[in-house]
Amino acid sequence: MEDVTNKIYDLEERTFQFAIKVRVFIKKLPRNINNIEDGKQLVRSSGSVGANYIEANDSLGEKDKLMKIRICRKEAKESKYWLRLVDTENNEILETERKNLIQESHELMLIFGSILKNLTK
Repeated sequence: MEDVTNKIYDLEERTFQFAIKVRVFIKKLPRNINNIEDGKQLVRSSGSVGANYIEANDSLGEKDKLMKIRICRKEAKESKYWLRLVDTENNEILETERKNLIQESHELMLIFGSILKNLTK
């Protein structure tokens, strides 16, 4: 797990790095029908977190920004779900990577939840 001092505070970069790490992780997974299908979903949701955050920053208004941030939170939550489903075949290294990615998706969910709270005050 990463040390707090090593966390990326630029959220656009952090979400980009999350999507990259997910893609690297997927390439290491055992090739079976479940991982292929779940991996496709995971690629989509992990990339969507950052893509929607970029769109939120260029939003047309407050309602648009709010909707995009909600989608970011939803996609981070969905990424966590797919990460839990993929099969590592109990490989310790892959399990550690998966746990770290699940933790990052959870932290992103919390961050976007906090942003939502601040936007709706």
